[in-house]
Amino acid sequence: MRAALNAQINKTDRNDARGIAQMMRAGLYRPVHVKTLRSQKLRMLLTHRKLLQSKAIAIENDLRATLRNFGLKVGMVGTVKFEARIKELVDKIPDLAILVEPLLIVRRALREQFGILHRRLLAVVRDDEVCRRLMTVPGVGPVVALTYRATVDVPARFRKSKAVGAVFGLTPCKYQSGEIDRTGAISRCGDEMMRMMLYEAAQTMLLVSTRWSWLKAWAMQIARRRGMKKAIVALARRLAVILHRIWVDGTQFRWTREAAAA
Repeated sequence: MRAALNAQINKTDRNDARGIAQMMRAGLYRPVHVKTLRSQKLRMLLTHRKLLQSKAIAIENDLRATLRNFGLKVGMVGTVKFEARIKELVDKIPDLAILVEPLLIVRRALREQFGILHRRLLAVVRDDEVCRRLMTVPGVGPVVALTYRATVDVPARFRKSKAVGAVFGLTPCKYQSGEIDRTGAISRCGDEMMRMMLYEAAQTMLLVSTRWSWLKAWAMQIARRRGMKKAIVALARRLAVILHRIWVDGTQFRWTREAAAA
């Protein structure tokens, strides 16, 4: 809209109103789906949980980096033992301990509140029949299932399941002009959080999950031809389609092609 209005020579409120009306009359804008109140609340839960997690990780990374300047390496340590490890490193350096303590207090509070929101998320998923069915797909856990549930909101707004991949920005861009006809990378339009969740689910299925399925075999064939990164993106797009079909049909994931075709 801004680009179209900037094409006018004279910018006035009247001309802006006329330009907006003309754009709407030409049908260049389509109605946008407004999510239900429940989906908005679920999305709020997911974003707040993600925010607390990212801030806690940022503090942990900052502590690792600053202590490394003094020759103190935290090393491979889990979330539970992280604070004890930091205190162990600065135990004999009082001036560093004074600087580190405020960050540890903030990190502790962030981790506690993150745990509260995460348990709330698990409780919601446990009571949601749709999320439980979505989690039958390998690589799809509670966070991915609830994110998909809140993002799609109303599955009937998609006429075909294949359209879901395009909405989440997982289909290739196309550039065509004269003799040029080029297919580029994925569009990356739509919901970024959902796209990241689908990518992580695909990555988990290919690199972490040990149980084989027809879907993993399909993705591994792509990996052999095109590389692992492109296989993960292709699998993420297909996961979006499969999750929508499971939701609409009221079914569960079928591990073999014979069962899927039945």
